[in-house]
Amino acid sequence: MNLALVVSEFIDRARSLYGSELAVTCGSVQLTYRALAERIDRLSGGLAGLGVKRGDVVAYVSFNCHRLLEGYYAVPQIGAVLLPINIRLKPHEIEYILADAGASVVIVDRALTALIAPIASRLPALRRVVLMGDAPADPALDGDDYEQLLSSAPPSFARPELQESDLAELFYTSGTTAQPKGVMLTQRQLYLHALHCLMSLFLDDTTVLLHSIPLFHVNGWGSPHFITLVGGRHVMLARFDPAQVLATIERERVTLIFLVPTMAHALASDPSWPTRDLRSLKRVMLGGAAASPSLLRALDERLPDCLVTCGYGLSETSPVLTIANVKRGGATTIDGSRAVRSTAGLPIPGARIELMDDDGALLPHDGASTGEIVVRSNWVMDGYWRQPEASAGALAHGWFHTGDVGSIDADGYVHIVDRKKDIIITGGENVPSIEIEKAIYEHAAVAECAVIAAPDERWGEIPLAIVFLRPDARADEAEIIEHCKRVLANFKVPRRVVFADAPLPKGGTGKILKRELRDRYLKSL
Repeated sequence: MNLALVVSEFIDRARSLYGSELAVTCGSVQLTYRALAERIDRLSGGLAGLGVKRGDVVAYVSFNCHRLLEGYYAVPQIGAVLLPINIRLKPHEIEYILADAGASVVIVDRALTALIAPIASRLPALRRVVLMGDAPADPALDGDDYEQLLSSAPPSFARPELQESDLAELFYTSGTTAQPKGVMLTQRQLYLHALHCLMSLFLDDTTVLLHSIPLFHVNGWGSPHFITLVGGRHVMLARFDPAQVLATIERERVTLIFLVPTMAHALASDPSWPTRDLRSLKRVMLGGAAASPSLLRALDERLPDCLVTCGYGLSETSPVLTIANVKRGGATTIDGSRAVRSTAGLPIPGARIELMDDDGALLPHDGASTGEIVVRSNWVMDGYWRQPEASAGALAHGWFHTGDVGSIDADGYVHIVDRKKDIIITGGENVPSIEIEKAIYEHAAVAECAVIAAPDERWGEIPLAIVFLRPDARADEAEIIEHCKRVLANFKVPRRVVFADAPLPKGGTGKILKRELRDRYLKSL
């Protein structure tokens, strides 16, 4: 027997086995899996009534909410393609993405209509706009009402015959070096990614996930699929606010949360942190950027019964590739455990990860050899939307080329050295910006930092550190440099430190945007 691997199976299973159980908590809205599945079917029927057909692209401009989760199933079960949009982008950036994707329908939260109103008339493929949420909308943008669309549609939806090779989701890369590219993910890739994540995260129907990572970012780290598949509960927050996150963990008895390191630092620094009952948390997953052992120490000390681990992945890999679980017979001390758990981790089942040099040769797993991290997996993207040359380059030699430089130790743990473009070449030496950032984060006064390459007449490039201090903390350039000298080789020590008077600019998940820092700070040198 050979059945198509399609993600609609996940909501079907949840409706069948957990129909009366709570599926989603979203503010004052609570939906069982039976109610959620009916809303999904109604949305599919409503969209089909608007003319959405197989292969059409349906975009969402939305905060984290139950309606965006509904889109994760309602759009692909038509055979159409879901395109979640980063709501931190400017209207002209969103215009490029919608035009490039040829989106025929945009579903937009009324609170975000100012992002779409100025550009809607310039999108020739756009046929309909659907408005959702209770906030006042931009009067310049008219559209169908989301809830009315659902209420007027039948409670069941007759799906077309879906193929596992059907394109299901489209996610645009951040475009740090060029225009963003659309990452194509098929039904099969999303299905297998969910299964293999479950093998490594050990989740079940008691899991309560707080969606702190935006669902528009990298397939929501896969959570819309694997949490639904096991019948767990989704808890939605529209925005990341540290105090609100901590209060929600306590109130909803959250067991699992995904964070980027800047989010984790913000939680650990929040004044309400010591007052909250966080004992329900069983797992914290860190990803999106390198995390220091000192951050793990802070989380371990506050959450003694919670497993805190890092992981690694990309938009092009659905995204999860590695999780830093401690191997059987591995680290036996708490410091050793933290050192292991702060790596990118071990490849999850189904992912093969290697290092490749510039000539296409694979390098040994000896902890010393460094090369580009390359991947083979059943959930690597089909390619970039309408960009065959970029797709061929990214998938050269039969591997997906991540653009990340790293090493793999003898135990199989992946260590990220840096993005290729973020390596600083100073005096002929390659210096990873991530290594310097980890050292700076060890200073007690530092809330956020980023290191970029600054041009230098003598050395070619030098490390420039941009630092944002914790509230009421004090440090100067000499102190940060002296701190780095104690833990880094001299050629890796930042030659200059500048202090930001506000938190560093971040993308949709809280990841620091070095592109903006380069634009802001290098011009003044």
